[in-house]
Amino acid sequence: MTVPAPVATAAETDRVTVVVATRDRRERLLETIPEHRAPVILVDNGSTDGSPETISRAFPAVGVVRLGENRGAAARNDGVRRARTPYVAFADDDSWWTAGSLARAAALFDACPRLGLLTARVLVGADGRLDPVSAAQAAAPLGTPPGAPGPQVTGFLSCAVVVRREAFLAAGGFEPRLFVYGEEALLAMDLTAAGWWLCYRPDLVVRHFPLPAGRDTGARRRIESRNRLLTALLRRPPSVVARTAAATLRDSPSAAWDVTRALPWALHHRRALPPSTEAAFARTDR
Repeated sequence: MTVPAPVATAAETDRVTVVVATRDRRERLLETIPEHRAPVILVDNGSTDGSPETISRAFPAVGVVRLGENRGAAARNDGVRRARTPYVAFADDDSWWTAGSLARAAALFDACPRLGLLTARVLVGADGRLDPVSAAQAAAPLGTPPGAPGPQVTGFLSCAVVVRREAFLAAGGFEPRLFVYGEEALLAMDLTAAGWWLCYRPDLVVRHFPLPAGRDTGARRRIESRNRLLTALLRRPPSVVARTAAATLRDSPSAAWDVTRALPWALHHRRALPPSTEAAFARTDR
């Protein structure tokens, strides 16, 4: 394979590190890495396609972390621990932050000590379709706390957030047992419970170019259902757990079986949300 000459993109801030978790997506990385406008740490989840070596040769400034195994979303935790900037942006191997977004995010964090996470507007594909999650965040029912830089939200897409590094690490980052798909919910709860603001800013923009096919959507639905119920068991009141369990049994009995096997772990690590945090999440459940 011929590695193309790297295209240099000027860093727009030295206060944000972009952490990209990847597995077997070498060709896509060669397209997206040059789009990042801040220092990059690439965390490789045990790729077998030569991704770490190729990226190291093509982009020597990128910090490449080889995990040797697939840790799913928790691979991002390793990137955050290695970052030396106060703020960390996440990107997938098929996404990037548009010009000016990371610098604006850093300025917002600098001006707001209670801000733990900023989530961006996500535009999907070449035609820039608004991601439905971004539309929901723009209409979030919690309003904007006095002094906050945007509407308060209770969820996010992992490829479209900037986090305060100290807040992320104190909250424990992404839970390894959840692996992928729906891993964001537990972290959103724990950051909010710790008193951090999670806010949506439409002037921060992420471009996302997911592949049109090639993933097992049935397996994804099973994992998402499992993680939804595990997250409820870990943090939500019994009424929410019961409602979520009923939906899981109806929609994905195999996911319910997965949760049964993980039940001792979930009950051991259960920590109910503070009442004010639970009230906020209950409002967005509706």
